Order: sequence, then C-alpha cells, then structure tokens
Amino acid sequence: MSEIGETVIHPSAVIEPGAELGRGVQIGPFCHIGPEVRLADSVVLKSHVVVTGATEIGVQSVVFPFACIGEVPQDLKFKGEKTRLIIGERNRIREHVTINTGTGGGGGETRIGDDGLFMAGCHVAHDVIIGNRVVIVNNAALAGHCIIGDDVIIGGLSGVHQWVRIGEGAIIGAVTMVTNDVIPYGLVQAPRGALDGLNLVGLKRRGVARTDITALRAAFQMLAQGEGAFQDRARRLGEETESDYVRKIVDFVTGATDRSFLTPGQG
Repeated sequence: MSEIGETVIHPSAVIEPGAELGRGVQIGPFCHIGPEVRLADSVVLKSHVVVTGATEIGVQSVVFPFACIGEVPQDLKFKGEKTRLIIGERNRIREHVTINTGTGGGGGETRIGDDGLFMAGCHVAHDVIIGNRVVIVNNAALAGHCIIGDDVIIGGLSGVHQWVRIGEGAIIGAVTMVTNDVIPYGLVQAPRGALDGLNLVGLKRRGVARTDITALRAAFQMLAQGEGAFQDRARRLGEETESDYVRKIVDFVTGATDRSFLTPGQG
C-alpha cells in the first residue's frame, strides 16, 4: 500500500455523526456521508457522492461524482430491515453508479471484492455477490441475488437476470441479456445471451498455460456435442479431466443453482 496522505474534507460535505473515516480520506464538495458508513484509509470521494446505509468501503477505493452507494434495495419486499453493503479494496466506482444494500430475505448483504471497475451508470442490486477484479461496463445492470466470479467482464448495456451465476473468468458481450448461469471462462453474447465459446483472450492475458487452454477447448466441445444431458456430460468430464480449470467448470455446473444453464448455442 502506498503512503497514507493527509485527510481532506471539503467544507460543503455533510458527514453525519456516527460515520467512521480512516486515515488519509478525501471527501470532495457536496458529498453526503450517512451515520452508519465506514470509509477505510485513503478512500476518495470525488464530489457529489452519496454514501449511506450500513456501508463499508475498503482502502484506496475511489468513488466518482454522482454515484449513490448503499441506498435501500429496489425491491417491493424490502420492509426497512437492517441490511448492509460491503465493498472491498481499490475499487473504482465511476459516475452515476448505484449499488444497493441487501434484503432480509436474501441474506442481508451485498458484497463486492477487491480491484473492481464499475463504469459510469452501471447498477448493482440487492444481495449481489461480486468477486475480485470484476469489470462492469457502462450502463450494465445486475439484478438481485446474482453471483459474479473473479475476473468477469460484463459488457456495456447488458443485463443479468436475478439469481444468475456467472463463473470465474467469463465475459459477457455488450448489449446482452443473460437469463441463465454462465460457466467459468465462457463467452456469452447476442441480445438473448448465447454461449458462443470460451473467453480465450482473457485466459491468455492471465497467462493460463497452453495445456490448460487446450483442455478447456476439449471440455467445451464435449459439453457442446457429447452424448446425454448437459449435467451428465459435465459429470463424465469431471471423471476424466486432470485440469484444475476444467474442474472449476465441472464444479460450477454440478453445484447448486436457482437458474438453468446457458449451453453452447443456446439463446
């Protein structure tokens, strides 16, 4: 972590009694910080930022103008119960982003990992769980209860249906509606999302070994064209593979879910 600088709070900012500010925090003009908010060291709120509710923001995160963080869920079932929002370290939350707290019926918590980039106008709804190094591009929206794995990219103007899981390393193309679970390292695109292959660019950028990429390609072909039901193909794949990356796909497919799966070629 870099050296912690001086705490700077603009005189027009409103910080309600009870809010906790770490060292080196910078609060810009016309920000409003609620009484249950906790800002860790070196958090920067540029200007005109609202942070409210029982919200924690991790060290060195930066929130840009007109973002609204920690407001109550957009869920008619929400009745004012005490819920919270936990945001990890070094996140970049751009202009007009909205991130809501959880609901009592959904576990009571919305949680975001570290090193994410949330581009202008995107929305993260109640009870969503997001991993590390996730990029959500401009005006994309995650509905309630979604689970987003590490290193996922969600393209601009895309929408993810409630309860959907998106596995580690997957990529969602722009202007895509995702209504079913997406396997780790999958590539989904088209207006009604279809699983079109693997996120090969992302795998190569992460330095994944050629042997693992070859194993993933073979696994995808087996899932796409093998005999039997999709779940049965995944189980057979798990019995045969020696790749940890393929194993992540198998574990994802055979794990508990509230949604069906996007299978290759399915829209």
